[in-house]
Amino acid sequence: MPESSGAAVSLAAAPSADTPSPPATAQRVLPLRRPGRWIATAIVLVLVAQFVHGLVSNPFYQWDRFAYWFLRPTILDGLLITLEVTALSAVLGLLGGIVLALARLSRSPVLRAVSWTYVWALRSIPLIVVLIFLYNFSALYKTLSVGVPFGPAFFSFDESRLATDMVVAVVGLSLNEAAYAAEVVRGGILSVDQGQHEAAAALGLPKGHQFRRIVFPQALRSITPNYVNQLIGLVKSTSLVFYVSLLDLFGSAQTMGSTYPGDIVPLLLVVTVWYLILTSLVSVVQFYVERYYARGATRALPPTPLQKLRTGLADLRARARREAAI
Repeated sequence: MPESSGAAVSLAAAPSADTPSPPATAQRVLPLRRPGRWIATAIVLVLVAQFVHGLVSNPFYQWDRFAYWFLRPTILDGLLITLEVTALSAVLGLLGGIVLALARLSRSPVLRAVSWTYVWALRSIPLIVVLIFLYNFSALYKTLSVGVPFGPAFFSFDESRLATDMVVAVVGLSLNEAAYAAEVVRGGILSVDQGQHEAAAALGLPKGHQFRRIVFPQALRSITPNYVNQLIGLVKSTSLVFYVSLLDLFGSAQTMGSTYPGDIVPLLLVVTVWYLILTSLVSVVQFYVERYYARGATRALPPTPLQKLRTGLADLRARARREAAI
């Protein structure tokens, strides 16, 4: 009897096969640990903090003198000259680059050879050499004339009166910029699908009309972003016009540094910050130009910095809500 009752108790305690099992406890999925990333981030933050602390606390930088010189009329006048030289050189350089690119793509062997030689020479010679050579051009040719080769001249003019400091700076930068712009334009034209050329020719359109209305508008998608990027280098290259006696931003700071030798470092910091501002503005223009010409080439336009900020904040809020729910 005791054995039978023990067996009965054991059978009664055993769960039935039809009884549903209790629900499994929900488990949180832990993210993959990346200690190397956190260590690298901590090291970079420490280095950045030390760099910023050195900039702020080091008396050698003389930030009070930096604030004094930053908006001085002399510096602002040089900044205006820098902007003027950059704008004129950018426009003239792009126009010259278009002409050179068309000559490189021409069927004429003379035009191709001359264009190739020009691009090769101007990309090989340092810009400072070009500027100094143009600055002393009047020593080689005191007068310039236009007329029949090896014959009479129709009219002539004094080169020294025409070649002012501004003209020398703009011409030198434009000649150098045209060589680089030519390759940018040529690459943009070659990026247009050959079928577009064939379709334009099948319509019986003149060559000039094909280029202006069909080929070149499509090539701008590649030309414009690349040339805007080229402008960043042009902004910095304007600092060399000081060597042809044009007081641009760098030239004005250099002159003031000679007059006030104790303020050389603050003046260099002023120039650095202004160039950072100018190149940053060009970079913003480059972003929106690339975004504009990306229409039709990508399924979705790249987000703007403001859109990226909103998305990042939304992700942080969503993550915080998930953490609070758990």
